[in-house]
Amino acid sequence: MINQLSLNLRIWRQERADRPGSYVNYRLEQVSADLSLLEALDLLNEQLIVSGERPVLFEHDCREGICGSCGFLVNGQAHGPQAATTVCQLYLRRFKDGDTLTLAPWQAKAFPLIQDLAVDRGALDHLIEAGGFCSVNTGSAPDANALLVGRQQASSAFETATCIGCGACVASCRNASASLFVAAKLAHLAQLPQGQPERATRAEAMQRQMLKEGFGSCSSQLECEAVCPKQISADWISWMHGERRRLAESGG
Repeated sequence: MINQLSLNLRIWRQERADRPGSYVNYRLEQVSADLSLLEALDLLNEQLIVSGERPVLFEHDCREGICGSCGFLVNGQAHGPQAATTVCQLYLRRFKDGDTLTLAPWQAKAFPLIQDLAVDRGALDHLIEAGGFCSVNTGSAPDANALLVGRQQASSAFETATCIGCGACVASCRNASASLFVAAKLAHLAQLPQGQPERATRAEAMQRQMLKEGFGSCSSQLECEAVCPKQISADWISWMHGERRRLAESGG
C-alpha cells in the first residue's frame, strides 16, 4: 500500500463572482495517503499563506459526512469518484501517485459563486423555509407511545431524513434540479403523523419555491441518485410527483 504520494491539484480560483476566474495548478509532494482531500487542501493553504498568496476558499465543518457543508467537483464528479462519500471523507489513498485532480465549485444558477470552491447554497434553506418543516405545536414532550409509528414506516422516513443538503444532486443534474432534495424532505414528513396537518400545503409550497429559486426540472438521468452521499433513491422523485396527483384528487 502506498504511504505517500504526489498530486497535481488543478483548482478553480475566482476571487469574486463578478470577476473572471481560471484554473491554477499546484503541486503537493510526498503527502500522506491517509490524508483526506480537505486535509490536503489545508496543507496547500498553509503553503500558500507562508508564501504570501491567498489561500483556497472551500466550505467545511464537521468533516464527518454529516453536516453537508463541504462539496465540490473532483474531476467533474460531485464529491469525487467514491460512491456514498462526501468530499471530506474522500482520502488520498483513493488516487494514484502523480494523478491530477481538477477541483471546481458546484455549477448551478441557484448556487451563485462566493469564491473559489465555495458557493451560496442558501436556495436550499429557502426551500425548507417554504414548507420543509413541521410547525405543529406539541407543547411539552409527548409520551413516547402517544404517536404510534410502525417500524417499517419509521425506517422508510429515516431513509429520506438522512439527506444532508450538500447540493451534490443539484450540481450533477443537467438541469440543476433540486427534485431529489425536495422529494426527500417531503417524503420524510409525509410518512410520519407529525407531518400530516400541513402535508398538502407543504408539497405545493416547496415545489413552487423550487421554481422560484431557479432550479430546473428533473431530467430523469438519475445522476442525483448516483452522487448522493447518503444514497437516497431517485424513486422518491416519482413518489413526489404522485403525491401532488394524490393530493389534487383528494382535494387536499
